[in-house]
Amino acid sequence: MKASGLKRRVLLQGGSIALMLGVHQIARGATILAVRVWPAADYTRVTIESDARLHSQQLVVGSPPRLAVDIEGIDLNPELRDLVGKIKPGDPYINGLRVGQNAPKVVRIVFDLKQAVVPQVFSLAPIAAYKHRLVLDLYPEKAIDPMEALITERLREAPRGSSGGGNNGAVASAPSVPPPAAPSSGLAPDGGPPILVRPSPNVPAPRPAPGSIAPPARPPATAAAPAPDPLGELMAQQSTRPGPVAPPSPPIAPVAPPAPVASARGGATASRTDRIIIVALDPGHGGEDPGAIGPNGTREKDIVLQIAHRLRDRINASSVNGNPMRAFLTRDADFFVPLGVRVQKARRVQADLFVSIHADAFTTPAARGASVFALSQSGASSSAARWLANKENEADKVGGVNVGNHEVQVQRALLDMSTTAQINDSLKLGGAMLGEIRGIGARLHKPAVEQAGFAVLKAPDIPSVLVETAFISNPEEEANLRSVSYQESLSDALMRGIQRYFAQNPPLARSRQL
Repeated sequence: MKASGLKRRVLLQGGSIALMLGVHQIARGATILAVRVWPAADYTRVTIESDARLHSQQLVVGSPPRLAVDIEGIDLNPELRDLVGKIKPGDPYINGLRVGQNAPKVVRIVFDLKQAVVPQVFSLAPIAAYKHRLVLDLYPEKAIDPMEALITERLREAPRGSSGGGNNGAVASAPSVPPPAAPSSGLAPDGGPPILVRPSPNVPAPRPAPGSIAPPARPPATAAAPAPDPLGELMAQQSTRPGPVAPPSPPIAPVAPPAPVASARGGATASRTDRIIIVALDPGHGGEDPGAIGPNGTREKDIVLQIAHRLRDRINASSVNGNPMRAFLTRDADFFVPLGVRVQKARRVQADLFVSIHADAFTTPAARGASVFALSQSGASSSAARWLANKENEADKVGGVNVGNHEVQVQRALLDMSTTAQINDSLKLGGAMLGEIRGIGARLHKPAVEQAGFAVLKAPDIPSVLVETAFISNPEEEANLRSVSYQESLSDALMRGIQRYFAQNPPLARSRQL
């Protein structure tokens, strides 16, 4: 009996040990797989990727501004230590950081900040190539106003533009040293595969084409007062008004209502406006969202940003009936912008056109050719267009949106206000661009503008198109997208398409609200 009781006790102890081991294995903390930092003027994002969901607590401390984040259930590992070296001197918000094991299974990260921030900390479920992600977005206390950013950019160039005589044609001159399209080292941002595009010190002016718009001939200079600079007037108005008070979220200023048609000053008519012409350029994807990736590792987000920079230079060097044009980029660096925010930015600057730039991809490398898309309210024009729209509309899930902090229903209502007139104008713009792309000898995937429910095209008051420049999944077209000559030719074609559209559909005179 005693031997039997001893045996039973040994079995119970062994089972308890086994159970304890099992609980320990189950309670094992998550493993950090990678850390990434995406600094930008709009906000800085820090992403911590792991094999299981992370739980965190954060505390903002002022004077000096700091952000402390405790991540529970993990141990300090080399990937987290690498986070220190990923902070760049030019980061607008983070001056530096410290990371350490604050307690057993608790790692503390302390961010030393350059300014007070409004942090957003949220988790993202696994999607595409990513596992679980803990995201820290650091926004400024006062949200970036796209209109103010556009004015600031114009002010920086004012000394150069004013040397030409002070008239509004000065802004139509090309900048003396345009920004490079890619790093001179040939390396893509954040260590991606090399991009073969090199900086172009002098971007050529777009070639004239039938129906293109050129500034009218000016009479000899007289003692008359110089013509006013439309954006200069906006700056003067802005300087006398208090800046917009932005809520902590979303991270951009409120959208102004559609600007009313104004009485024409100085003889403005339907073919001559009294203000600057703004074209919103939207390089797709960015940051956590690389977009499509070619067979040789070329990332869509890098290529479309380079093309947008080239097109920006052409727009800024052009005018419509003597009125200067100005490009506004929804992103001008490698960071993620949610689809709804892209539309809000374009509406805030009250853009005359919206051009979203992408590079297509398909499951097989045989697909090829450029395409242009407009919005559809009644279903896609083809199954391929529907498939592509669904894929592009998934960008927010890959790029990472704090759904709990976005007014989803409000945004959805905004994006459902698109009008028939906007779609008709978008089709006209798309047709002009498609014709010019055909003119450079590029293969077209479809000979006409297609339509589908792209979320990024749903600004109710801006003609909007999405340009798929080529199939990055096709090896030959991937090589074209990486080349300087193709990017230059494509940018020329898109510029001529914009000019053709305005030749046939002159922008109406209106005053912008600040």
